[in-house]
Amino acid sequence: MKIADVRKNAFAMPLNNPSYPRPPYKFYNREFVVITYRTDPELLRALVPEPLEVIGDTVNYEFIRMPDSTGFGDYTETGQVIPVRFKDKDGTVQEGGYVHAMYLDDNSPIAGGREIWGFPKKLATPKISHENETLVCTLHYGSVLCVNATMGYKHRELDHAPLIKALAKPAFMIKIVPHVDCTPRICELVRYYCEDVTLKGAWTGPAALQLFDHAMCDVSRLPVREVVSASHYITDLTLGLGEVVFDYLAK
Repeated sequence: MKIADVRKNAFAMPLNNPSYPRPPYKFYNREFVVITYRTDPELLRALVPEPLEVIGDTVNYEFIRMPDSTGFGDYTETGQVIPVRFKDKDGTVQEGGYVHAMYLDDNSPIAGGREIWGFPKKLATPKISHENETLVCTLHYGSVLCVNATMGYKHRELDHAPLIKALAKPAFMIKIVPHVDCTPRICELVRYYCEDVTLKGAWTGPAALQLFDHAMCDVSRLPVREVVSASHYITDLTLGLGEVVFDYLAK
């Protein structure tokens, strides 16, 4: 293979058989279970990197079931998103979410999520199941239960407008790529948006959330002090590509 061919064909690892296709990445009937809870604000400030600024003392613990996604297939993921503010170069202040941790059960979106955007994804086994009148969500890391969440099934419909507004907010994450000598080659704050969002239904109900200690799955680092609210909704959407909004290695 000629050098010009490498430059032309290089998209993702491995060179000749990438782990995922080129975008766009569209999701159909994407099911969310999101439990918002209060935690220790000092812990939040210790974990969220500048130039992001923590808003309040809450965390959104999310389970997401993706039965039909182009390129990434059928999988489930879960993780913690922290409400933050970001001041852009033009002085505009945005509110969004900092993606602190993600766990999922499919190689392709793990590779694509980490390599393209910098999603903090690790391999584990999250599940969403409908057990009679209850939504039951669990996360196992290996054989160990790390998260147990339950929610009443479709107790009350939610007003779509506030949820659509929330889905329009950006998300932020740290993209880290080491050099071959293990020094940082890329260390960037990345912003992305969900696009073409169609909200098909949204509900709320009573909810409970338990986080358990694990050395390699540290969701309990942000302990549950109080459950604030819960939402269950289904969408179609396109996962927008990212943009670099801060370079930690820039002189």
